[in-house]
Amino acid sequence: MSAFRTLDDLPPEQRVLVRLDLNSPVEDGVVRDNRRFSRHAETVAELADAGHRVALVAHQGRPGRDTFVSLEQHAGILADHAGVDVEFVADTFGGEALTATRNLDAGDVLLLENTRMTDDELPERAPEEHADSEFVRTLAPTFDAYVNDAYSAAHRRHASLVGFPLRLPSYAGRVMETEYGANTAIAEREFDGEVTMVVGGTKATDVVGVMEALDGTVDRFLLGGVAGELFLRAAGHPVGEDVDTDLFDDQWDANEETIRSVLEQRREQVTLASDLAYEDDDGERAEVAVEAVDRKERSFLDVGSATVAGYESAIRDSAAVFVKGALGVFEDERFSHGTVGVLEAIAETDCFSVVGGGDTSRAVELYGLSEDDFSHVSIAGGAYIRALTGEPLPAVELLERNAAGEVGPE
Repeated sequence: MSAFRTLDDLPPEQRVLVRLDLNSPVEDGVVRDNRRFSRHAETVAELADAGHRVALVAHQGRPGRDTFVSLEQHAGILADHAGVDVEFVADTFGGEALTATRNLDAGDVLLLENTRMTDDELPERAPEEHADSEFVRTLAPTFDAYVNDAYSAAHRRHASLVGFPLRLPSYAGRVMETEYGANTAIAEREFDGEVTMVVGGTKATDVVGVMEALDGTVDRFLLGGVAGELFLRAAGHPVGEDVDTDLFDDQWDANEETIRSVLEQRREQVTLASDLAYEDDDGERAEVAVEAVDRKERSFLDVGSATVAGYESAIRDSAAVFVKGALGVFEDERFSHGTVGVLEAIAETDCFSVVGGGDTSRAVELYGLSEDDFSHVSIAGGAYIRALTGEPLPAVELLERNAAGEVGPE
């Protein structure tokens, strides 16, 4: 486990700056509720109930995009989940924000404005540079402690993530703590049985990186999605090519050598789809055996029923199952069979399980599955991939260094 401090180590009656990740879909200017609010609400409620004075910082979108909006709506959504009032101030570290922060009473919660509306936040810089930014230098003295709960942004070197641990005693919130523990379990835990990883999605580079990094840890990889088709292409099948898409050929050119190497060296570990699903001329789901494909003439949108059955069987024999990426276009119910079938098999199996990577965890909610049937459903994308491949997470490293006394106030 990590060597960072958690809320269990936080002294009483602190004025606390808490970094959340509330980045959410925005449709026609309306911020949509999502799993991140309910997860972070646990940390917020715990701090408020303990009598701390709590100021929250978070980001939303990027400058120039439609999702780059104020956090005013986020305050109301978070309050509903946390069961506490969350005040909002349209300022991040100016006079209004500082006054509101100083006026906090025990148990009060305040959400400051979108961190990305400050010039200091976004540049990827060294922690020492961020710690010396106007944003961090101005806001830090107002607080006794810093809590980072934004695991899903932990792979970023942004000011609100890596600057404050150099100026304040720092702690991990409950989301940071649980996400880190679950997502690093594949490398740090020992399981009494086979470890299976389901890998799919649209980013072949991520899949290849995960497979290379976990070669000695995972006993069996079950492939689908774009990456699965590219591996089938490497195995000599006429699929994994662009037909009315731009998902395959560029990624093939970028990853062909590595995919062929992985397949050659670890063929016994890699299970490829035996059949694929597509939309027929009547708009219905149709399936074809991979061996029967002479030429790719239309897009494949899911793995087929025989593949799903085989994957389900493999999962039921596993002691641990990790999911990274969807096996098909699960948002369309016709092509959800692979992703949902795998998730249902995991839910029904007594195994350690982590579901994450991009939008995959959204399928749990979309198809009425219970999060309680999984060991962990991750809200992280990029940070989840980093954890699986063993790459460093700057925000986590700063929490560890702060706990060890290597950085922070003297």
